[in-house]
Amino acid sequence: MIKISYDIELYRKQLNEILREDDVVVELGCHVGNTTEIIAKTVTKGKIIALDNSPEAISQMVKLTKKYSHLEFISGDVRLHDILAKVSKKINKCDVLSVDLGGGYHPDTTFKVYFIWASVLKPKHTLIRNRGLIDFVRTSQTEEIIESKEGWLESCGNEGIPPQIKEFELWSSSLKKITKK
Repeated sequence: MIKISYDIELYRKQLNEILREDDVVVELGCHVGNTTEIIAKTVTKGKIIALDNSPEAISQMVKLTKKYSHLEFISGDVRLHDILAKVSKKINKCDVLSVDLGGGYHPDTTFKVYFIWASVLKPKHTLIRNRGLIDFVRTSQTEEIIESKEGWLESCGNEGIPPQIKEFELWSSSLKKITKK
């Protein structure tokens, strides 16, 4: 199941509806941890890996990791292969992938990051917070029916990044190594 929202309260409500106490959650774009703390209070017997690239996230997230032993913070750019590889080595499943990269900005980057991480981690559920993606989905039309029932795009199988996306040529071979664990 993949849900897209923009309103932060709706996003957090949707998270609360799907989170279970023993889930493994990967949160991309945790910023200073307001949503992370909500996740940590629910996922008490699982594991949470929260990531953000902003300098202001560091001190707040370090405080949260001291408060919640099942929370790990990684300061890094989620667009980088090394960060994805680091996370994928730490977990053997992903129940929930939470993506909040800039809220309403950069839907292209948000979708690319989602696609790459979900292709590797194969989450049961994904929540994406991005206004541009909602706008795109709501104004699109197609007669084709392609559906995924998981939190990743099942129609893509285990292909990783399609080779025709030239900007990801460096990712392609690296991702294939990760997905063949």
